[in-house]
Amino acid sequence: MPAQHRIPATPEAFPGLVAFWDFQEPAGGPRRSKVPHGYALQERNGPIARVETPGNPFGPYAAKLHEGQWFNLPRAECPALDLHGPQAQLTVVAWLARSKKTLPHCEFVAGQWNETNKGRQYGLFLNLKLWGTSHCVCAHVSNVGGPTPGYKYCMDAAIGATPVPFDEWSCVAMSYDGVAARAYLNGELDAREGLNPYSYAGGLHDGGAGGSDFTVGGVDRSGEMGNWFAGLLGGLGVWRRALSPAELRALNDPRAAAP
Repeated sequence: MPAQHRIPATPEAFPGLVAFWDFQEPAGGPRRSKVPHGYALQERNGPIARVETPGNPFGPYAAKLHEGQWFNLPRAECPALDLHGPQAQLTVVAWLARSKKTLPHCEFVAGQWNETNKGRQYGLFLNLKLWGTSHCVCAHVSNVGGPTPGYKYCMDAAIGATPVPFDEWSCVAMSYDGVAARAYLNGELDAREGLNPYSYAGGLHDGGAGGSDFTVGGVDRSGEMGNWFAGLLGGLGVWRRALSPAELRALNDPRAAAP
């Protein structure tokens, strides 16, 4: 996604949008989704800076997360993001520029994914390091909430083949259509044999009232928050259906020059 271009197809143009944040608000307060629910992401571990940066497709500013910071949205306050059940579908898209971290752990972008309380549902990750992979887009899904049967951790994820670069804007996405999870990089399915698409029928786990909050930039695991994302966030959208390849390509389409 070249820095000198602006996305011509807005997230609101595609049916099924649950929430979209553009992170234009200043530090020290909530970041509210534009449509349709006004869900408010709350800062955790100090104010999350708003920085002026070129290349953000949705405005002059982006949220800058330092390692150890995240946004939290309590489960009870975002019922439309609680996507679960045998018929569940979803898409999560983030426009970001990742930074290098001091701890080379995997990086959680957004979703409802709590490993501590076996509340895994869906999560967009980078650098998941499963099946000998690293630094790629990962679409983590679970229909059991806990570890994959026979394993210590959840191993079910679509994982791309292309490393996500540091310090430049990328569009990363995950989708799940009830049959398979898919990981996208810059509007294209980042295919990897056997892993992307990743066959996974059975829907998504229902965490109930005690399930996962919706978090951005960090995830609850091993009894504490971790798996930090560090870098810039310019936009984040969640849909209650699996967007088509053409729709995801349009969201990344750089044909319209920025003013």
